[in-house]
Amino acid sequence: MHMGSSDQLKVTERFTRVSPTRLHYSFTFEDPRTWAKPWGGEYEFTLSPGLYEYACHEGNYGLPDILAGARAEEAQAKLKKANSGG
Repeated sequence: MHMGSSDQLKVTERFTRVSPTRLHYSFTFEDPRTWAKPWGGEYEFTLSPGLYEYACHEGNYGLPDILAGARAEEAQAKLKKANSGG
């Protein structure tokens, strides 16, 4: 079961190449016991350098800031250690 669905859940996913650099993805959820009508969504992927699975890559936009913060904390700890004579 998914998102409160019943055992009658049917999920349909479609991937369609719409150009050499674009891929159209659509999905539909159908479950007459849970929802009054089918529902779904769509997304268009564009070519990027390298191949990434969307669910793994989607949150990586903040990675440069996360790493910069970690480097700043390391530098601060190093400075604190140097100032304490350790």
